[in-house]
Amino acid sequence: MSQRTLAPVCASPIQQHLEQLHRELSGVTDGAVATYIPELAKANPDWFGICVVTTNGGLYEAGDSHQTFTIQSISKPFVYGLALEDRGRAEVFSKIGVEPTGDAFNSISLDPTTGRPRNPMINAGAIASTGLIEGKTPATRLQRILDLFELYAGAELKVDAAVYRSESETGHRNRAIGHMLRNFGILTEDPTPTLELYFQQCSILASCRDLAVMAATLANRGVNPITGKQAIRGEYVESVLGVMGTCGMYDYSGEWLHDVGLPAKSGVAGGIIAVLPGQLGIGVFSPRLDAHGNSIRGIRVCDALSRHWDLHLFNRPGIGRSAIRLRSSGAEFNSSRVRTVVESQALREHGDGIQLYQLQGNLTFASAEMVLRELSERAGAIRFLILDFKRVLTVSESASRLFAALLGEYASAERHIVFAHVEGVPALRRYLKAKLGERFEELFEVFDDKDTALEACENRLLARLFPEAPADLSVARCDYELLRDLNPDEIAAVGALLHRQTHGAGEVIIRAGDEAHELFLLARGKVSVIVTLPSGRTKRLATFSAGMAFGEMAILDRAPRSAMIVADTEVACDVLTLHDFAALGTTHPAIKIQMLENLARGLSLKLRKANRELTVLE
Repeated sequence: MSQRTLAPVCASPIQQHLEQLHRELSGVTDGAVATYIPELAKANPDWFGICVVTTNGGLYEAGDSHQTFTIQSISKPFVYGLALEDRGRAEVFSKIGVEPTGDAFNSISLDPTTGRPRNPMINAGAIASTGLIEGKTPATRLQRILDLFELYAGAELKVDAAVYRSESETGHRNRAIGHMLRNFGILTEDPTPTLELYFQQCSILASCRDLAVMAATLANRGVNPITGKQAIRGEYVESVLGVMGTCGMYDYSGEWLHDVGLPAKSGVAGGIIAVLPGQLGIGVFSPRLDAHGNSIRGIRVCDALSRHWDLHLFNRPGIGRSAIRLRSSGAEFNSSRVRTVVESQALREHGDGIQLYQLQGNLTFASAEMVLRELSERAGAIRFLILDFKRVLTVSESASRLFAALLGEYASAERHIVFAHVEGVPALRRYLKAKLGERFEELFEVFDDKDTALEACENRLLARLFPEAPADLSVARCDYELLRDLNPDEIAAVGALLHRQTHGAGEVIIRAGDEAHELFLLARGKVSVIVTLPSGRTKRLATFSAGMAFGEMAILDRAPRSAMIVADTEVACDVLTLHDFAALGTTHPAIKIQMLENLARGLSLKLRKANRELTVLE
């Protein structure tokens, strides 16, 4: 029987909207194809493509999204970014301004005193940007631009030789601009090679899908969301988007920013890119242009998307309180370290001094401010502060500066500060180490996860509450929790059935899947319960100290071991076989009943602890 392709259960609403928008605007026939460059006049005026790419790699397209055309002036912001990387902001700004002109793209808009072009989006500024690209030969500089565009687009882009020749043969106005730039010293050598390189960069072929990926790369702080490769250093993205926002649509830029509200750049071949920082990039292609040289359908598409999806840059929602995913205290939420009854009671009574904050999302000035305001207000009640960054995506420099200032105050007030998962936000750690130097290691403890961070704070609190308690407790058999309330003769009867085992640190005592034949009473040291997750990583479920039992679940279900038990330190334990335990029902039934009651009490305490912690998670 032949197989048939099944239709998807439901279409993406984003895809549906793009297709609907494409159908609606395909009937718009206003405007005309550019003819001042002869090769551009050959474009089919009905070509029309739309593509949207999100910063998490989602891609949606409609119409002629794979039709190639020359990028033209859309090359300008990307080459400007390369110039910033090559020369730095100070040198670039000394040669190219950033003020909008309100003039056409090919206007000769130079400062009358310095000859500096007003901004890098008009031709004069773009030619100056091209002149700042480093490279020993014109061919080397062209290849650097092509390599850059490949990083942005995630695809190899090439120069259309026919369009380049046409641009070069008719680019008299641009040649005049180039010689004026040379006259003012903006270009320091013969302008001809720079002009030819400029004509070549404008003649690079791309599709609107390529443009959308390039725009999304700018939205993603310079990292291509499809390939994961860095196209431009994040520190320069703001400069590129800044001039796109104020100058990218030429003498239509003010109205565009007011209505559409997205940094954008147009090209006279009919392309437009638009960027919503942190979220998405848009690429549109339709050759019919308005009097400003912008694609008429392209403007209509971007305006419709901005309004329908609420993309306007200046109409962003407030951050709410989402930066704090979870807050809890050591009285509500405990580590996996299983504590004695006395220790557990002490943590319930005094654990409010331990405060755990699990943060999430992108920490900017505004979102970090809400966290730090709360920490400032509650500082008097906090002795141990745990900041868990596991679900934090990024930390801005301004947020890092705020954290450094407040945490310094905490440390000065003798508050103990602990970080968990800080390796996932290297920018914050780098900033704190640069700001505090060697004091960073003095002031802050760093742990791989919040569980070990919480255990460390519990240990410090318990050490304050019980200063006389030995760090490594060894217990007698009368102190075993499983033998509680037995008299000395009964303990001796059980003791006759026990045999002693010792294990070195790191030794596996029980393996997952083993048959269960005995239970263990821990006389000295610590052991941890470890499970292997589907990802292959291991996770600690619990840690037991002297006086506690492990492997005791086999008394109830006789099932194979469900987890691995590893000695954290040198360990001594007394082992009771399940056969001997069962025999107690005949020889000493009262002992067996009491041990089962103790086991039930222990399980009840663990269940109550789990219930308390679940209410915190809610």
